[in-house]
Amino acid sequence: MSPAAAKTTSDERRIVLVIAAVQFINVLDFMMVMPLGPDFAAALGFAPSHIGYVGGSYTLAAAVAGLAGSAFLDRFDRRTALAVTLAGLVVATALGGLAVDLPTLLATRVLAGLFGGPAVALGIALVADCVAPERRGRAMGVVMGTFSLAAVLGLPVGLELARLGGWRLPFFAVAGLAAVVVAAAMAVLPPQRGHLTEGPGPAVLARLGSLLSRRAVWLAYATAGLLQMQAFVVIPNISAYVQHNLGYPRDGLGLLYMVGGALTFFGMRAAGRTVDRYGSAPVTLVNTLLMTGVLWAGFLDYRAWMPILVIFPLFMLSNGARMVANSAVYSRVPHPQERAGFMALVSAVTHVAAAAGSFLSAQILETLPDGRLDNVAAMAWVAIALGLAVPPLMYGLERVLRPAPLPQPAPKPHAAD
Repeated sequence: MSPAAAKTTSDERRIVLVIAAVQFINVLDFMMVMPLGPDFAAALGFAPSHIGYVGGSYTLAAAVAGLAGSAFLDRFDRRTALAVTLAGLVVATALGGLAVDLPTLLATRVLAGLFGGPAVALGIALVADCVAPERRGRAMGVVMGTFSLAAVLGLPVGLELARLGGWRLPFFAVAGLAAVVVAAAMAVLPPQRGHLTEGPGPAVLARLGSLLSRRAVWLAYATAGLLQMQAFVVIPNISAYVQHNLGYPRDGLGLLYMVGGALTFFGMRAAGRTVDRYGSAPVTLVNTLLMTGVLWAGFLDYRAWMPILVIFPLFMLSNGARMVANSAVYSRVPHPQERAGFMALVSAVTHVAAAAGSFLSAQILETLPDGRLDNVAAMAWVAIALGLAVPPLMYGLERVLRPAPLPQPAPKPHAAD
């Protein structure tokens, strides 16, 4: 690749930064709800053990919207469609701040998921449309890196806003920030109608059928689903668990998520280099074992001398490293002409799995009279079992994707023959 080809143009840079802002808003809108769970559970009068329903309702709605949107979003200018979905997210998030009980909060999170899911897909499509292929990997890295940025900056700020102004304030703040991103998107992004000139492509269903007929695709979806389900059996309950069961102070939650986000930010980059050198399966195995150790120490056999500021950031690190390993191997599964359909289904699978994990934990856990979560050990065992199923699938996936050896030429006959 020539230096000129590798250099990002100013137009591409502006577009990537706007889409990164869109991704940041989406991630923050989703992530902030879980650590704030104990705050709005107390304010709205429902049990902390039901917080999983709040996170699960968003992810399930996002999965449904992603599947439905794949059938019609390509019929519109991508910039306009992105602005509409973001505007819907603004309204839904602001309404979350006006919730009066658990049902109304769930309704607003469903609405947020219905708009947030397609917004992510449209953002990725815009990057693919506007950034040259030889620079697209770097651009996607910037966009996807906002997950860690939301944990490092967004979550601590949201927790502090809730501490100072109540649990409703972070919802209004994110809605306001999303409104700014809508305005920036309309001002910076060019119209994106190029895909509208292409034929409807009746081969789409045929390509989807071909995609789903391959073993590697099903292994990829299985690993994606199990990883996300394991994570969301635990993630919605971390804030309530460390506060009520372990006695961690509410004022320290921002620091907890900041440390975890920073560790994940650098750890994901190290994981990417390790994947390039050793492959996705070994990185997945090592981090699954680390996750198992963290779940054992944090939920099954926690001792008072164990530092919470180490245990739970390690949970975030091991989960983030496995996300990198899986993203790397997924890029090798589909053929180029199948990539959009494949990734749309990955998104749907992961959202459904996250919702299933959240709902499952809400069914397992109970809230004791003193506010502590009961049946935590059962939750941890379920998470460990789900995680340990992933490495064998990942090794199987890499084995299926391994290039077949080139045929050896037949030996030449001896002259005497």
